[in-house]
Amino acid sequence: MKLKDNPIKCFENYKDDFIYDGGYTAIFRTIACIGDSLSSGEFERIEPDGSRTYHDMYEYSWGQFISRMTGSKVYNLSRGGMTAKEYVESFSKENNFWEVEAQAYIIALGVNDFFGFNYEVGEISDIDLNDYKNNKDTVLGYYGAIIQRYKEISKDAKFFFVTLPKEIDCEKNKKYKEDFREKLYELTEVFSNSYVIDLYEHAPIYDEEFKEFFYLEGHLNPCGYIYTAKMIAKYIDAIIKENYKDFKRVGFIGKE
Repeated sequence: MKLKDNPIKCFENYKDDFIYDGGYTAIFRTIACIGDSLSSGEFERIEPDGSRTYHDMYEYSWGQFISRMTGSKVYNLSRGGMTAKEYVESFSKENNFWEVEAQAYIIALGVNDFFGFNYEVGEISDIDLNDYKNNKDTVLGYYGAIIQRYKEISKDAKFFFVTLPKEIDCEKNKKYKEDFREKLYELTEVFSNSYVIDLYEHAPIYDEEFKEFFYLEGHLNPCGYIYTAKMIAKYIDAIIKENYKDFKRVGFIGKE
């Protein structure tokens, strides 16, 4: 699915109607969510001394809301502060996450890569399609390694790449989000069975009104996580409807 060809139009604003059972997202009986704090149900708290503490509460993650919505088994392969680099180099191995086989993998990284460490986004050419060990040390290189490793585990699985949403951003942050979004679409041209969940284009802008309702300090609140779950499930449902031929054999994924 190329950037210019994306036909998906899901949302007008945060009052948009939703499919509360997850719609066709439920055809995936196992889903793995690879991400950072926003995939981990993290709550941010200001302590009495003014310091901030951060708490991953996975039962509040959008992945687990999708699980309860659809009845599917959803794995949280995530942690607050996670980057694509750390996921590949240490986190996944330390937690045996390279062993998690699923019918669908939702990858939602990229926030900390840039805003925390200012890592280079890179190019598609940073990915060695013959050996992920040769991928370059860029966000795209690590993304490629994640996809390549899980394709070895579940060769027919479907992959969904989540863009960063629009906010009231400075030019530098806006440019990064737009560049990253374009690169995620390019990934779908390189890797089979892959699609973009384009929150940058189709989700509401995360402005002051949005954050007043859905945020707790710098992260989402419980309503924000369930809203994100409904938004992602609706987007996957729309992708399936637009590409229904791609999903006819989902029931055989993971079966010999």
